[in-house]
Amino acid sequence: MEQDVAHLDRVLDHIATGVDEGARLRTGGSRLDLGRGSYLRPTVFDRVDPAMRLAREEIFGPVLSVLAFDDLDEAVALANATDYGLAAGLWTSDLSTAHRVSRALRAGTVWVNCYEEGDLTVPFGGVKQSGNGRDKSAHALDKYTELKTTWIQL
Repeated sequence: MEQDVAHLDRVLDHIATGVDEGARLRTGGSRLDLGRGSYLRPTVFDRVDPAMRLAREEIFGPVLSVLAFDDLDEAVALANATDYGLAAGLWTSDLSTAHRVSRALRAGTVWVNCYEEGDLTVPFGGVKQSGNGRDKSAHALDKYTELKTTWIQL
């Protein structure tokens, strides 16, 4: 329980910093009292600058930061301008755009027209400071095995 409270306090600190740095809090941003537990109202910011902490750090809470862009190249540059790369999501009706943006995004998983899809048979993991290696699927076994080759001439 103490861990939950400490984590909620960290997320609330991100929210306070966002306000202090000039992002506009559109909704949420406060604790949600459900009688017990540590809950936060879903939170949305706009007018987020790429240099703000809200745009640069993983928050691990129900906080959405909206960054405006003028074209696809700027959107990809904004998405990649972070030290993290666990996952990304994009919505488009153009399959060519989906492939081009997916290749350009520096993220371990890219969801197109969906979010948080997954399956035990498909590798999952991040790039940059969001980790290396993959969980799930046969690829996860690499973390727990050491390969050895032995040559014997008879």
